[in-house]
Amino acid sequence: MKILHAIIRNYLETGEPVGSRTISKYTDLNLSSATIRNEMADLEELGYIIQPHTSAGRIPSDKGYRLYVDSMLEEKDREVEDLRELLVEKEDKMDHLLKQVARFLAANTNYAAMISSPLYHGNKLKFIQLSRVDEHQVLAVIVVEGNVIKNTMLHVEQAPDHETMLKLNILLNTHLNGKTLNEINLGMIANLKQQAGIHSAMVGEIVDAVAEAIQADEDLEIYTSGTNNILKYPELADKEKAGELITAFEEKKALNQIVQETLADESGTGIQVYIGDESPVQTMRDCSVVTATYELGEGMKGTVGIIGPKRMDYDKVVGILKNLMNQLDALYNKKT
Repeated sequence: MKILHAIIRNYLETGEPVGSRTISKYTDLNLSSATIRNEMADLEELGYIIQPHTSAGRIPSDKGYRLYVDSMLEEKDREVEDLRELLVEKEDKMDHLLKQVARFLAANTNYAAMISSPLYHGNKLKFIQLSRVDEHQVLAVIVVEGNVIKNTMLHVEQAPDHETMLKLNILLNTHLNGKTLNEINLGMIANLKQQAGIHSAMVGEIVDAVAEAIQADEDLEIYTSGTNNILKYPELADKEKAGELITAFEEKKALNQIVQETLADESGTGIQVYIGDESPVQTMRDCSVVTATYELGEGMKGTVGIIGPKRMDYDKVVGILKNLMNQLDALYNKKT
C-alpha cells in the first residue's frame, strides 16, 4: 500500500510514469530498487498499476486510483473520529484539546491555525452579597453564571450599618440579578446610585466589580499551529512579511484582535472571511483570514481561525470550519 500510494502521489505531481528508483528515493521504506520492482510487479499483476510503454515506469490504473481514494477517505473519517474523541475530553484537559484542534486544522488545511480558549460572553449575574467587615471595609461577593465567584474588598469612609446593608443587598439584587453586562446601562446605574443616597459611591464601585466579574477576559489563551505553513507560499515568504507574520503569531496581541473582532460579530456563529486589507490585523494585509465562533453553551464562546495566502482554498477551509462547528454543536446538544 505504501508503494502504491507513493506511485500515485508521484504521478499526480509529475504526470510521468514512475520507476522503482524514484520510489526508493521517494519513500522511507529503506528497500532496495530490486525489492520495490518485485512489489511493483505484484501490484501490476493485481491490476493496481499499468506500464504504458515497454521499459517505462508505471502509472496508476482506475482500480489503483479507487483503492487510493477509498483508503484516503477512511483516513479522513478516522481523523474526524479522532477529533470527535478529542472534543469529548474532560474539561480539565481543555488546553490539551485546543492545542490538538489547532494542529488538526493546520495539518488538514496546510495553512496556519489559531483557536482561543472559551470565555463567558453574555454571562449573567446570579447574586451579590455585601457584608460589613469593619467600619471602613465592605466585602462584596459576586457570583456569575458558571458559579464564578469574585470577592472584592471595598474601602469606604463609613461602612453602612446592618439594616442599611440589608437594604443595599435587596436594591442591588433586585435590579442586577439575571442581567448581562450589556443590560447594565448608564440609566440603570444612575437609578441605583440615586436610590443608594449617601452610599452612591460604594454602589458605583460594586457595579464596576460586577462588570469585571462578568467580563472575566483575563484568562484568554490563544493556541496556534502551522505558522511555517504560510511561509511556504512565495508571496508571504519575503523576509519583511515573514518576520511580521511570525511576530504576530508569537506575541499573540494581533491574534487577540482577531478574536475580539470575531466575538463582537452579532451574526452569531457564522463564518467570517477577511481578505487582504479587510483583516483587523495590519500585519496580515497580504493574507486571508477565515474565522468562526464556536460555542459550548451557557455563554461560553471562543474563536477558531485559519490564516493563509489570499489564493487559499476557501471552499476547503470553510468546509473544515463548518464541520468543526457542527461537531461541537452536536456534542454540546447531546450532553444537554
